[in-house]
Formats: sequence, structure tokens, C-alpha cells
Amino acid sequence: MKKLNRVAMLFATAAMATAAGAQSIDNWRNGTSELVWKNGTNELCWRDATWTPATAAQGCDGAIVPKAAMPAPAPAPAPAPAAAAPAPAPAPAPRPAPAPAATKVTYAADAFFDFDKAVLKPEGRAKLDDLAGKVQGINLEVVIAVGHTDATGAAAYNQALSVKRAEAVKAYLVSKGIESNRIYTEGKGLTQPVADNATREGRAKNRRVEVEVVGTRKN
Repeated sequence: MKKLNRVAMLFATAAMATAAGAQSIDNWRNGTSELVWKNGTNELCWRDATWTPATAAQGCDGAIVPKAAMPAPAPAPAPAPAAAAPAPAPAPAPRPAPAPAATKVTYAADAFFDFDKAVLKPEGRAKLDDLAGKVQGINLEVVIAVGHTDATGAAAYNQALSVKRAEAVKAYLVSKGIESNRIYTEGKGLTQPVADNATREGRAKNRRVEVEVVGTRKN
């Protein structure tokens, strides 16, 4: 009987020594070091002779069980791309330049000139003063002065007289500040009557000077 107890003690001592040598902590484990030996209610862990709190198995005798590592936070979503700046509104199309307008004024030659003459009378100069003032208020392109006569006398003579009267109108307008190269003159003589040359009234209407002004109004 004493022999059997001695063998049992040797076996237990050997088992304890084997278990202690196989583990790195000071609570007893099974032979594969996978499980810590506990009492029957799994409340207490068995300790060996060198146990200290620092060498306690995880989860035994107050030893802290390491918490599972928290998963790394998901990366923040990339910021939404900044909205593209709206394209600038197209510039308004420039207004088209106003088309030149023409104004024709017809003056009775008898108010401008004495009979068979090409020298302006005071009444004629006054009318041209008014015209020159209006021209200053526009972007002038051209002034066209055309002289006309009645059918009295030779055609060649009337042609030359009509040219002289148109030139007299031009000279006066130039003296009022209108550029000479913007004034065009022409004589039509007796070729373009507007009334009957058989009557005195008709002949008076045919003796005339037509002045046409072409330009646009200033802004």
C-alpha cells in the first residue's frame, strides 16, 4: 500500500512538473496548454507554487482579458468634387449701327438767287444757316446739292447756270464748317422739270436747288 501511494505521488509530481514546464504562466493548464485548470464550478483557476498576479492566466484571478482590437475606422468618404463655376453669361450682342438716313430739302431758286444769277440772297443764306446747324447734330456722310432751271433760254446756258448755283450752295456750307470733301454738287439744267414750263407758276417751281443730307444721328 505504501508503495502504491509513493508511485501516485511520483506520478502527480511528474505531471505537475511537466505542466509547469510547458506553460509560461503560473496557473495550471492541461497537457497541451490550451485550457487552464479550474475548479468544478469554473470560478477559480489552479495556481502553482510560483504564481503571482503578474503571471496569472488571462481571465483568472483578476487578470485582464485583452479586448479584441477594434476594427480600423472606415476612411472618410472623399469630398464631393466642387461644383464647376457657372459659365459667364454671354455678353449681349452689340447693337447694330444705325443705318444712314437721307433727308432731302428743296429750296426755291427764286428765294436763293436773283433772276439769271448764281449769288446767294440773304434769304437763301438764312435757310442754309438753319440747314448747317442741323447737320452739326448728326454723323454726316455726304451732302448732295443739285441745281435745276426752267426751260427759258438755251439748254447749255441753263446747264452751266444750274452748276454755278449748286457750287454757290456748297461754298456757303463750307464756310459754315462742313467739310468740302463731303459736299457733292451737280447741275441738271432744264432736264428734270417738276412742273409745266408753259406757265409762270410751273417755271418758278422748276427753278430750284435740292439739297440732300445723308448721315446718322449722334448718340
